[in-house]
Amino acid sequence: MPFSEMQKRIDASFAQQGLMRVIEARISEVAPGRCTIEAPFRKTLTQQHGFLHAGVLTTLADNACGYATLSLLPPGQEVLTAELKVNFLRPARGLMAIARAEVLKPGRTLTVARAEVWMRAEDGSEVLCAAMQATLVPSAII
Repeated sequence: MPFSEMQKRIDASFAQQGLMRVIEARISEVAPGRCTIEAPFRKTLTQQHGFLHAGVLTTLADNACGYATLSLLPPGQEVLTAELKVNFLRPARGLMAIARAEVLKPGRTLTVARAEVWMRAEDGSEVLCAAMQATLVPSAII
């Protein structure tokens, strides 16, 4: 599939996700087997200590893994997460959460992808806050 068609397909899918609108996430980069999703830090998305909630970090990483995987699938197939594991490495503080994902092993029935979630500070530096590994499965469009 040409890159522009893949980009349109991913953009259309992303636009249907209400949660991505709620957290004001956007896809900042897509390439075959890779995806980056960003979301701004907002107080409404924090946990009781003022850090970005783990659920937000997990959501960003899961979506980035999903779209990295979808970028490799033929038209007519979608992708679902079958399993994921997240390690939270440090509190998520900063201006912007950035989930960068890549497919480690594409497969006909299972795909393994990895994502890292970084927090960007005011000075532009980034700190790694979470790491995810996910197993994803292709599915027919329902």
